[in-house]
Amino acid sequence: MRPHCSLKSVSCAILALLSISLSSGCTKTSSPSEEVIEYARSATPENPETAEVYQRSCMACHGSGTSDAPLTGDTNAWQPRMKKGMDTLLNNVVSGTGGMPPYGLCMDCNAAEFQALITFMATPAQI
Repeated sequence: MRPHCSLKSVSCAILALLSISLSSGCTKTSSPSEEVIEYARSATPENPETAEVYQRSCMACHGSGTSDAPLTGDTNAWQPRMKKGMDTLLNNVVSGTGGMPPYGLCMDCNAAEFQALITFMATPAQI
């Protein structure tokens, strides 16, 4: 069983959210191709544990093409985010950003799991 959020971690998350909100702008990317959309709808991580978390917490937005979330495998959407660095992306996940809720709906995930999910989603579509 994983520990619950402490007051310190919640405070850090709030501080990170404020920092990100003040320092980052919206990234406009081109619309993904139909091939990328189709890939995003069916892509699944090879690791079974990562796949379970992805299907439970990420796929509804990152695999649907119906939200503003960057699609899994959409290089044009992920590249500017990846340039900000993994630490920034992890802070965005923990704090929530744009339409993504804090922890991306995976309240029991740890940093390594989030990193695996981000890496999977940012990997170019295999089309």
